[in-house]
Amino acid sequence: MILVMIVWLRHLLGWLVSAFHSRQDLILENLALRQQLLVLHAQRPRRRFTAPHKLFWVLFRKVWDGWKRPLILVTPRTVVDWHRAGFRLYWKWLSRIRSRGGRKPVSQEIRALIFQMVAENPTWGAPRIHGELLMLGFKIAEATVSRWMRRAPRSLQLAHRWLTFLRNHREAIAAMDFLTVPTLTFDILYCFLVIAHDRRRILPCNVTPNPQAFWVVVQLCETWEEGKSPQRFLLFDRDSKFSSDVVSSVKAMGSQPLRTGFRSPWQNGIAERWVGSVRRDLLDHVIVLNQRHLRRLLHEYVPDHHADRTHLGLLGKDTPLGRIAESTPPNGNRVISLPRLGGLHHRYAVAA
Repeated sequence: MILVMIVWLRHLLGWLVSAFHSRQDLILENLALRQQLLVLHAQRPRRRFTAPHKLFWVLFRKVWDGWKRPLILVTPRTVVDWHRAGFRLYWKWLSRIRSRGGRKPVSQEIRALIFQMVAENPTWGAPRIHGELLMLGFKIAEATVSRWMRRAPRSLQLAHRWLTFLRNHREAIAAMDFLTVPTLTFDILYCFLVIAHDRRRILPCNVTPNPQAFWVVVQLCETWEEGKSPQRFLLFDRDSKFSSDVVSSVKAMGSQPLRTGFRSPWQNGIAERWVGSVRRDLLDHVIVLNQRHLRRLLHEYVPDHHADRTHLGLLGKDTPLGRIAESTPPNGNRVISLPRLGGLHHRYAVAA
């Protein structure tokens, strides 16, 4: 009984509200409600509006101010989004049928010529190449030349010249760096190393819990003792442990100190690459107990790094000390395995 009264009350309120509406509003509201009912009947599994239904509501929004009231299936925001999507589609279609404007595309001939000038003249910039193109009769902006210069393929000849430069000067370069290692008791140990660029040889490698400038100077003095001349250049980063005392000591030994740029570890790439190698080959597989344990591990790893481990880059799959390769394959001879670092790595040789 109460439910029936509620239904009758709703109809009564609806009739009272509709009595104050204009006939035009009632007709439009009825049209809007009927259109949404058609959507429900046409697509029962998924209540989605088709393109004609969306177009109806976009046009309906233009002709009636009260179009938001009868909305049930979607929100007014959705209708606005439909209108914006139709606006984009309209102008996209309109831009296709009109003549294309804007700057002219750079021809394949000009691009090839820019790439050729970049490859043959590595010291030329965009203004110089732009000037040459103007002298050849090509009308092109300097900004366009600069943009295409960045897309020029890398010259193999230029890379070969840089490789030759490194090979001619690597004997005169050494680098030093620190490696931090946590211990079993959560202490921090510091491993100091100096590496020569010529054959990737580790000159000294020592461990300390307190890396001070005086300790670094002592390590450098032990590296280049009496009668040993240091490399011409010593490369290191901007760590505070490499203080002015370290710099003055390096100069007194006859080497020129070179600091890398701020946050530029790639400028000390040889030392950083060795740090990554010792982590992957050794430290990622063990738990360091104390300073003595770490020193013993490094003293075992450095000989393996020098004599057994082959290297990429300038060494060409050789070892820093020059490992002699077998002249002929084993051909039935037994290959023996020699464990290194407690069996973590191995060296292979042909049995005599």
